[in-house]
Amino acid sequence: MSQKRTSLERFRLKRTLDYLARKEGRGTELVSLYVPPGRQISEVAQMLKEEWGTASNIKSNTTRKNVQDAIVKVIQRLKLFRTVPENGLVIFCGAIPQNGLGSERIEGPYVVIPPEPIGIYLYRCDNKFHIEYLMDLLKETETYGILLIDTSAATFATLRGSRMEIIEDITSGIPGKHRAGGQSARRFERLREMQVQEFFKRVGTHANENFLSIPDLKGIILGGAGPTKYDFDKGRYIDHRLKEKIVAIVDTAYTGEQGIDEILERAPEIIKNVRYVEEKRIVQKFLYEVGHDTGLATYGEKEVRRALNANLVDTLLLSEALNTTRVKVECTSCGHAYYQTMKTTEVAEFEQSFSGVPCPKCQTPTLQVSERKDIVDELAELAEQTNTNVEVISTETEEGQMLWKSFGGIAAILRYKLTNQS
Repeated sequence: MSQKRTSLERFRLKRTLDYLARKEGRGTELVSLYVPPGRQISEVAQMLKEEWGTASNIKSNTTRKNVQDAIVKVIQRLKLFRTVPENGLVIFCGAIPQNGLGSERIEGPYVVIPPEPIGIYLYRCDNKFHIEYLMDLLKETETYGILLIDTSAATFATLRGSRMEIIEDITSGIPGKHRAGGQSARRFERLREMQVQEFFKRVGTHANENFLSIPDLKGIILGGAGPTKYDFDKGRYIDHRLKEKIVAIVDTAYTGEQGIDEILERAPEIIKNVRYVEEKRIVQKFLYEVGHDTGLATYGEKEVRRALNANLVDTLLLSEALNTTRVKVECTSCGHAYYQTMKTTEVAEFEQSFSGVPCPKCQTPTLQVSERKDIVDELAELAEQTNTNVEVISTETEEGQMLWKSFGGIAAILRYKLTNQS
């Protein structure tokens, strides 16, 4: 599998963390456990047993019981792992007040396998789950090259996540625009222009050396004061593979470290826009196929599901605004089953509606919801079985809004046409 963080992985992690962020305890009754790769399960379990003993000193009977119960559940879940996964392991568990009932219930354990290795070993009891270390993983971690240029100097740097590294600075040696005495203005300008061109070529060579060797280079941010960066961009000074990766041209007041600091401040917005450009491109391709009636696009849950089952889907598009659940209704007497999709908020009421309802096959009133799954996860799992690309599209762009509002948030770009016989 590619090491690139997919939009589906980001969506799943963000959804889990948003859910956990809403959980609050009355006291220090919520347990957060981070286990980095390389730790022994037995070592972590022993630490938790010691924490269970320490918790016996808590004065409040309720808090003491809730903390110890949560620790026991975490130990039980931990023992299901023979070894710590290669990226580490994070477990959350604790007593959550029940709305309006005046009581608490142990919720969890919630297990998160991080999408990349974690370096922290942490056990903490608090009135909230400590998700901030996982939130850091939602930040883009692909590498961006940064090239700041003006006629006096150029700076080369890389940005990976929130870590900026300056690779090198080079100076041009080009004199200012005011000519030396004795030189004609025209000759001075001609000589200066030749020096600028030579400097641009030198900058291009350094850019190729610094950036082409980066395997996961996502894009290049070109910046600097004045028009020099635009002049450089117009020419063919860097390798075409790098030129295609220029994702933003940014005005900065400086080159050097001060200019890098300016880029760092604006980087989150630049990187977010890069993802939005990708999303717009994906949805626009889908819209092209729909608008030109090529037969290589379909939308709506029923049609997309049919295309997935026929292994015809190249890219599955799912809106992050989707809030629906796929439920399986099953008769415990005869095994008859059927599926239904509904808003997630309607599932509880739907489950309660089966009381006394006879099974359409055996007429016994033993229908129940035996399975429920978020529609994004359910369709994504179906797609992953056929090596289909899955893209979770935000609603932050006009195209993303259109996917959600005009096409119901479920669409597909097809490999082959979907026929009535498929």
